[in-house]
Amino acid sequence: MILRDGRYYVHETEINWSREELLKELEDHPERFSPNVVMRPLYQEVILPNLCYIGGGGELAYWFELKKYFEAENITFPILLLRNSALLQSRKQNDKRKKLHIELKELFLKQHELINRKVREISNIDINFDPQKEHLVAQFEKLYNLAEQTDPTFLSAVKAQEVKQLKGLDNLEKRLLKAQKRKLKDEVERISKLQNELFPNRSLQERQVNFSEYYDEYGPVLIDTLLQELKPLDFNFKIITFGEE
Repeated sequence: MILRDGRYYVHETEINWSREELLKELEDHPERFSPNVVMRPLYQEVILPNLCYIGGGGELAYWFELKKYFEAENITFPILLLRNSALLQSRKQNDKRKKLHIELKELFLKQHELINRKVREISNIDINFDPQKEHLVAQFEKLYNLAEQTDPTFLSAVKAQEVKQLKGLDNLEKRLLKAQKRKLKDEVERISKLQNELFPNRSLQERQVNFSEYYDEYGPVLIDTLLQELKPLDFNFKIITFGEE
C-alpha cells in the first residue's frame, strides 16, 4: 500500500482510501489485512514475544534493519543469535577442489574474484599491476609538490593526468587478465563448475536445494552425520564432506 495525494492505494491498482476510510475498513474487516514482510517480525514479537531469535545470516541481516522500527513502536527487540550453517560436499567434489588448489575459504568468494585469483596463481606471468600503480602514485606526489611550488592552478591538471594514467593501467591489467583466462579456459570452467555445484544460483544450498535431494543421494547416513556435525549455537560455518576416503 502506498500513500499518494493524501490517499492510500493498493499497489498497482486504483483501489484507495482516505486515512479515515482506511481506519474504518481496518476496524470493520481486520481479516482483509495482512502484515507484509516488513511488518511480520514486529507482529510476531507482539503476539508471541521472544527473548532470543535464532536465525541464519540472511535472516539476521534482515532483522537488524528493523531495529529502529521496533523502537518507534516501543516493542522490545529480541536478542539475535546466529545459528549453525553448513555446506555439504561429496568426497569427489572435495578432491576436485584440492586438485584446483582452492582453499575452503576461497569457495565463498564471488565467482569473478575466485577466478581472477586462481588465474593469477596459475599463470607463469605476474598479472598484478599494484607495484606499477604505487610507483606511479609516488611519481605524481612529486608532480603535486612541483605544481604547488610553481603554480597551484596546475594541481587539477596533475590530478586529471594521474587519474587517466591509473585508469589506463587498470584497463591494461583487465585486458591481460581476460586474455589469460582464454588461455586457461579449461581451468576456469572447472573452477566455475565446482563453485556452481556447491553454491547453486550463487547462493547457499539451504536456500536453494530441497533436503530430499541430499537424502536421495546419501541415504540415512545424512541424518546421522548432520546430528553429529551440527551444533546449533556454534557460530562457525561448517563444511561437511560425505563419502569414503
